[in-house]
Amino acid sequence: MDISRELTARFFRYAVIESQSDSTSTRLPSSPGQLSLAHLLAEELRQMGVGDVVVDGHAIVTGVRRGGRPNAPRIGFVAHLDTADIGLSPTVRPQMHRFTGGDICLNSEHSIWLRVDEHPEIRQWLDSDIITSDGTSVLGADNKAAIAVIMTLLAQLGEPETHGDIVVAFVPDEEIGLRGAKALNLERFPCDFAYTIDCCELGEVVIENFNAASCEIIFEGVSAHPMSAKGRLVNPILMAHDFIAHFDRMDAPEHTDGRDGFFWMTNLAANDSSATLQVLIRDFDSARFKSRKQKIATVAGAVSERYPSGTVRYRVTDAYHNVGPRLSSDPRSLDLVRSAFDSVGVEPKFLSMRGGTDGAVLSERGIPTLNIFTGAYNFHSRYEFLPVPAFVKSFEVAAMICRLAADSR
Repeated sequence: MDISRELTARFFRYAVIESQSDSTSTRLPSSPGQLSLAHLLAEELRQMGVGDVVVDGHAIVTGVRRGGRPNAPRIGFVAHLDTADIGLSPTVRPQMHRFTGGDICLNSEHSIWLRVDEHPEIRQWLDSDIITSDGTSVLGADNKAAIAVIMTLLAQLGEPETHGDIVVAFVPDEEIGLRGAKALNLERFPCDFAYTIDCCELGEVVIENFNAASCEIIFEGVSAHPMSAKGRLVNPILMAHDFIAHFDRMDAPEHTDGRDGFFWMTNLAANDSSATLQVLIRDFDSARFKSRKQKIATVAGAVSERYPSGTVRYRVTDAYHNVGPRLSSDPRSLDLVRSAFDSVGVEPKFLSMRGGTDGAVLSERGIPTLNIFTGAYNFHSRYEFLPVPAFVKSFEVAAMICRLAADSR
């Protein structure tokens, strides 16, 4: 079986396992399908001869492919088991198309089309095989394509003398707060540095990402009947309104890009007595990130002073931090990526990612972790598509990293 066929066969096998994460669940994993996928991968790893395979009750899978180059660095590869819930079907029905330049019908029954004019990035893949869903779900290349790349890599590695130790981890619930990476027992993932393979089109390399925090602000008002409300009633909805009014509307995700940070008011739940506001903070710069968190405290204090008979409470929780400084302090992973890209003929696109990956968590926990591409486009969308040539290049880069690392000292 050639590489493209093995990659696509694995992808189709993994994609049909329903593994959407569930943000309303406090369990890890948040959905049973992730544990099912974890057990499947663990069994396949054992059949390949991968050692130290463990799948725990949190659906975290780890294993080590032993190498015969003791001086080579131990490299880790990480992918997440869950797919994003964007309100579509959890059932993925992947299908292959040959892109000949025209619009692609994803689903004739529901008249769902991938229109070239709406997604012009597909034009560069003329006369290529393209994998899509049937339009009723995301495709799930984020992150089943990465799982397929890593599993194919382990299956295709040569004799131990050709590579060093390769450590792998498959983790749940990346899409809902990087929960699996936070729970990963690092004693089961003993590597010098690692790579997440996650989303991202051909050539993209994430060299930095947002610092991220979530905030909960609770406004306690005073309820009163309108006949006696004057001078007594404190409306928690208006307290929340006044809080929001302190923030620049242009300092929000819909008005920012590049390396701009933002505040994002994501949810407000209220009644006569209280209101709870959820706010996300994002910034690449650590000093600005700290300043944004301080602003939450400052504005909460100002609103509290305006409503002396009400109360304002807030909690700010860091979610993840920028991998950039950690990668700069240990450039080995990026140096290997540059060489691997050059060796397999891929032009690197260095990206400041307006989001986060499991690598942000692992880097903060002491394992420098760079993110490289799967080759997919339009992730978190019914129009997600995976060009097979880009998919193959993701594999080639991962394999070349292992090969080059084996020769490093």
